[in-house]
Amino acid sequence: MFKTILTLCRGATHAAEQEFIDRNAHLLLQQQMRDAGREVAAARQSVAVAIAQNKQEQVQHEKLLSRLAELECRTLEAIAQDRQDLAREAAEMIALMEAERDASQEAQSQFVSEIARLKANVQSAESKLRELQRGQRIATATSKTQKLRSQSPDTGMSSLGEAEATLTRLRARQTRMDLTDQALTEMAQTGDPQTTIQKLAEAGCGAPQKTSADEVLARLTRKTKNNKKPGKPAA
Repeated sequence: MFKTILTLCRGATHAAEQEFIDRNAHLLLQQQMRDAGREVAAARQSVAVAIAQNKQEQVQHEKLLSRLAELECRTLEAIAQDRQDLAREAAEMIALMEAERDASQEAQSQFVSEIARLKANVQSAESKLRELQRGQRIATATSKTQKLRSQSPDTGMSSLGEAEATLTRLRARQTRMDLTDQALTEMAQTGDPQTTIQKLAEAGCGAPQKTSADEVLARLTRKTKNNKKPGKPAA
């Protein structure tokens, strides 16, 4: 019996933990994404440090090779001059430097392999992080959409309905104002004798109220012809 109760307690605890995680999934995901971003940045920094250290090792190696070449040259001169004591001392130094050279070469080889491995890991991590970021954006948008759908009409959708009704009333009011202005204009024109005269003139009843372009052109043409008439011949 005690074992059964203990199992039920563990089951209830697990269910409560899962419910808590589900309820706070977005906050948990955001923090996990921040942690992952910091880890990727730290890994990228480690690669940069390894590359810098390898470059320093290469510089030291080049200096070592230069000193070693110079020392060998001088040792040969000492042997040629039969300075066995100096040649012996130089030979011991050359042996030490060659061991250091070999160790440097081994270190550089290890650096190259480690840098290649770290770069591959960082690239894979960055690719996964970008994929997770895209998934996070989609999950956030989906959650907001689902929340909007799950809300009751009195809360979530009421604002949309109210906005639609307000827009309809506004458009109706604007239409009424336009029709009112149009009616007032027509009423003003109906009571104006000048408007009636203008309509009759446009219909060809009586002299036109405005001079047309054709009439102006005809008048100017006649004036031009009159100016060109020949005068009386000179005596």
